[in-house]
Amino acid sequence: MERIGFVGLGTMGAAMAANLRRAGFEVSAWNRTPDRAPELWALGATPADSPAEVARRSDVVVVCVSDTPDVAAVLLGPVGVAEGLAAGGLVVDCSTISPTATAGFAQSLRDRGVGFVDAPVSGGSEGAKQATLTIFVGGELQDVDRARPVLEAMGQTITHFGPAGSGQAVKAINQVVLAGAYLGVAEGIVLALKAGLDPHAVAGALGGGAARSWVLENRSGRMIDNEYPLGFRTSLHLKDLAIALDMARTLGATLPVAALAAQLEAGLVARGKGDEDMSNLARAIRSLSGLES
Repeated sequence: MERIGFVGLGTMGAAMAANLRRAGFEVSAWNRTPDRAPELWALGATPADSPAEVARRSDVVVVCVSDTPDVAAVLLGPVGVAEGLAAGGLVVDCSTISPTATAGFAQSLRDRGVGFVDAPVSGGSEGAKQATLTIFVGGELQDVDRARPVLEAMGQTITHFGPAGSGQAVKAINQVVLAGAYLGVAEGIVLALKAGLDPHAVAGALGGGAARSWVLENRSGRMIDNEYPLGFRTSLHLKDLAIALDMARTLGATLPVAALAAQLEAGLVARGKGDEDMSNLARAIRSLSGLES
């Protein structure tokens, strides 16, 4: 069984790394804030002082950080993964970042004799904890095959789409679809409230028909209560939509719903609500509708 390194122990990464330990992998891990992930250390993972140190102890390094510049820093910066990972190693990037930048990272690592797989995930904090994530994969087939046992310890639906960057492109599409789903449920809940209907009864009834969705089942309660405990940060979804909208401009696609969601999310971030769960799109719709915001 290969030795696994893990770089980035945020809401998603800490749970994913813990599932690798539960699957029996030896895990070394690093996070910018060192006191994160007490459960991971209790499971027997070994803390490291830098991404390079993680890489020196590992055959495969999984990265799960916030944005493209963060991936560049932990992979190729001083004391980065590339400094410590021997030729023949493999990097699996579960961050959500630019598809174009991803292809560049893959080439830089190939030049050093290191394989690369982009494997962004969907399923939120619940999926990360339960190892039921959906994982969108890009990379060379031999690298993807090597990464598969690692991915299977963290997720349930794993699909290889093509060369490096393909997984990131599909994740961008995923975030576009989610924007519409969250906006649709938010608008429906607000309309039910304005009509004086029991919103819980409405959500339950809708869940039995064609409007049924993960968002309706798992996030409508937060929208009804106007409370948005963290599952997936609004600021991160806004970052993801910027990637998708940039991709759309490059390809000549028009995404009006995604553009509207990005505008509303930018307003929420400006109001200091960026660390709330992205179901707080309902907060914006409530405010526009004259309800409490």
